Amino acid sequence: MNAQSLSPSTKWHWEKGTIVIDTPERPAGQQHALGLKAPKLNVVRVAFVGLGMRGPGAVERFTYIPGVQIVALCDYEKDRAEKCQDILRKASLPPAAIYSGAEGYKELCQREDVDLVYIAADWDHHFPIAKCALENGKHTAIEVPSAMNLEQCWELINLSEKTRKHCMILENCCYDWFEMNTLNMAQQGVFGEVIRAQGAYIHNLDDFWDYYWKNGKEDKLGWRLRYNKENRGDVYATHGLGPVAQALDIHRGDRMTTLVAMDTKSVHGKALVERATGEKCDNFRNGDHTTTLIRTENGKVIEIQHDVMNPQPYNRLYQLTGTKGFANKYPVEGYAIDSKQMAASGVQPKVDNLSTHSFLPKEEMDALVAKFQHPILKKYGEMAKEVGGHGGMDFIMDSRLVYCLQNGLPLDMDVYDLAEWCSLAELGAISMDNGCAAVAFPDFTRGHWNDVKGYKHAFATPEEEEASMKIAQEFTAKQKELGAKEWEKIAKKEAKAAKKAAKK
Repeated sequence: MNAQSLSPSTKWHWEKGTIVIDTPERPAGQQHALGLKAPKLNVVRVAFVGLGMRGPGAVERFTYIPGVQIVALCDYEKDRAEKCQDILRKASLPPAAIYSGAEGYKELCQREDVDLVYIAADWDHHFPIAKCALENGKHTAIEVPSAMNLEQCWELINLSEKTRKHCMILENCCYDWFEMNTLNMAQQGVFGEVIRAQGAYIHNLDDFWDYYWKNGKEDKLGWRLRYNKENRGDVYATHGLGPVAQALDIHRGDRMTTLVAMDTKSVHGKALVERATGEKCDNFRNGDHTTTLIRTENGKVIEIQHDVMNPQPYNRLYQLTGTKGFANKYPVEGYAIDSKQMAASGVQPKVDNLSTHSFLPKEEMDALVAKFQHPILKKYGEMAKEVGGHGGMDFIMDSRLVYCLQNGLPLDMDVYDLAEWCSLAELGAISMDNGCAAVAFPDFTRGHWNDVKGYKHAFATPEEEEASMKIAQEFTAKQKELGAKEWEKIAKKEAKAAKKAAKK
């Protein structure tokens, strides 16, 4: 057993040929946080930590969301945080406080005027920043993967339960158009009972490795390549797993019980290290391609793949197999449903002999999508296409986060989803380090996975939505007035300084 795969507190034992992970008891006096509702926040005061590749886009998207105050910006490198002030300037929003350095986030988290800490740092820093934020009573939203091992998963669960603060995984793929419409179809029974699902993150990163943050000149690899070198397992599972977990009602009537993982040897990964360092690499932990099979309590099967090394077209492999229909996004987007099931779903087919032996014709597919367009897409879809962020799904994710906080509703993804989806890395490593053995999932809900029947998005009443939006829009209008005045003063100071410098 290679202990490098394990978080320090992980304990497990063999039981009838399966590795069983010990589930820590819930601390005395602590209650589960399923369906957690926090007090309404008329205005969401947000601080951003990590302003490299993903963070600046998040800052910009939040400038389009009414009822948001961007309080603070933080990055290890001060100039990256200060550069994001230009985003606020462009939006006529007041400048934010700047924090930097290795521990700048700690001071930020102690501010009393921050409700939400939005974390887009490198993977190694997701957990310590989130822990600090929760310990200081802040809601927390964490880019993926949000926790890197089981120990971190359990600590985030305990902190969220103890503080009654939200801890959300920022899994944007749950808000893509096909996934959302397909989820709605699955919930309405279009596919019958969904019994198998596939997801993946297959994305050759050869064009990106050099752009991942490097900590000084001695850092030849950058944080992401180093992480793959030192760790085994599906280290980036959530893009593929998140959407299918929602479709299968994980933690809402079903749970993942057992996985088996296996990977190829490392070829491309080793070559990348050797090219970057000029030295031979014999210790690249992660295989080039990892496959994980999962079985659920209700007898469903999920297959998840990870490959960021090899030359393949981008593919998240989103697929649902049901007893009455089929959905597939990559590499061919379409649905396979026969005429009888189409009619039963409320869409009268124009072709009488539709068969599941092939995908629906375009006209039939368009009618199905129109019938089952997700209400969240109806609300945010057009704006999302204008604002952007992976085609708009990032904006929808952020808008839903703010919407739920403003209306005091449970978030679309909670800390238990975070833990379950992120746990594939360490559980898969344990499986592969033990001859691809079966590994039992710990119950992250500690007995409450079956309390809620069916995954649902929470919504306020139309009256509540109207009231909260009015407050949000009025606040943002005042912010823009204030911001315009502050930036005008700053512009005058800049012009004066530039004039003075020119004279020298």
